[in-house]
Amino acid sequence: LVQVLVLYFAKSAELAEVRSENITVPHQVTSLQLWEELVRKHPRLAAIRDQVVLAVHQEYVSLGDELLILHPGDEVAVIPPLSGG
Repeated sequence: LVQVLVLYFAKSAELAEVRSENITVPHQVTSLQLWEELVRKHPRLAAIRDQVVLAVHQEYVSLGDELLILHPGDEVAVIPPLSGG
């Protein structure tokens, strides 16, 4: 298990009611499993499930079975849909 820093932006910060937090996740996890872990902690995030994008190492990752290799202190950003487009 590794501890990563999750950063919430815009609507995701509103729903989670935090801007950032440290969470402990498996060293290898799919983007979907990571998202499901965040939803377990903050059930209201489920509302943006179909539009959200994660960024790991500042690279966008869509939710699915893409395997992420996480290291202690890595940053994961939760990026909701941008309004107005």
